[in-house]
Amino acid sequence: MQPLWLCWALWVLPLTSPVAALTEEQILGSLLQQLQLSEVPVLDKGDVEQLVTPAHVGAQYVALLQRSHGAHSRGKRFSQNFREVAGRLLASEASRHLLVFGLEQRLPPDRELVGAALRLFQEPVPRAALRRHERLSPRSPRARVTVEWLHVRDDGSNRTALIDSRLVSVHESGWQAFDVTEAVSFWRQLSRPRQPLLLQVSVQSEPPGPRASGAHRLVRFAAQGPAGGARGEPQLELHSLDLREYGAQGDCDPEVPVTEGTRCCRQEMYIDLQGMKWAENWVLEPPGFLAYECVGTCPQPPEPLTSKWPFLGPRQCIASETTSLPMIVILQEGGRPRPQVVSLPNMRVQKCSCASDGAPVPRKLEP
Repeated sequence: MQPLWLCWALWVLPLTSPVAALTEEQILGSLLQQLQLSEVPVLDKGDVEQLVTPAHVGAQYVALLQRSHGAHSRGKRFSQNFREVAGRLLASEASRHLLVFGLEQRLPPDRELVGAALRLFQEPVPRAALRRHERLSPRSPRARVTVEWLHVRDDGSNRTALIDSRLVSVHESGWQAFDVTEAVSFWRQLSRPRQPLLLQVSVQSEPPGPRASGAHRLVRFAAQGPAGGARGEPQLELHSLDLREYGAQGDCDPEVPVTEGTRCCRQEMYIDLQGMKWAENWVLEPPGFLAYECVGTCPQPPEPLTSKWPFLGPRQCIASETTSLPMIVILQEGGRPRPQVVSLPNMRVQKCSCASDGAPVPRKLEP
């Protein structure tokens, strides 16, 4: 059986290291990139002093400024704990299962999801059926198991999203684990009240087509264990952390100095654009801005939890939500200076969080 952490690693995206204080070089580099310039334009100070910003440029700048306070870019999130939830088998066919899990009371807002695993009990194939299959098809007796997230819209239509897919052998039996972290993430993005989590499990021939071995007919997942007990029921393992114990504390206390023991928090940091030589004749607005920075340390989970996800690094204080910074700059057009609005992404920290390097960034659920 393939280790669960390896399955989940395929979904993990590379992430940057904890955010350091914003530097002058980063601001300048982002501005040049957004304007597609290789260097700071040379502007005459006299022309700049006499320049009047048109009303529509000012209105565009104000609109972007207001929008930036409501549009946050999310970074990585991480948490970890163990829970089991018994699933209910709604429908079962030879090659398809539909499972339902009630999660509304099991993932409260003060817990952060790090991973979820669907565990299915694969029944052993009777020896007579296995020998008969091997006589008819000498191909490798494997089948592809695919897990999809199913969402029933308000208008009655369905949509699905591929969550996990891998090969299993008919010679295997016992528990099989599939990574369904993204399915639970999609479920959490739904508006309340949420429907139960629906997972569709399909067993397909491998390779597909008329020349398939037919091994998929031998792969069956039980609703009960081999002895008739409940240990064969589909299970959903949820891994999360209590944010009250392992999360950041919000904004730093301005009256308390930051030390090595300070818990992760957002600290004020003012960027003075007027004091930067390259910006004095180029940037009209703003004269400066509050960028903030994430400082402090994060509590680490106990060893039994960290050993389950060995590819994740230590939890660190990072910027989990940022906003853009609109600017009014001056560009040369036809030999004359012209004000222009530009928006620099990820310039201001809105929220600091504790996260492990390597934690996944969930896909945004499309409407």
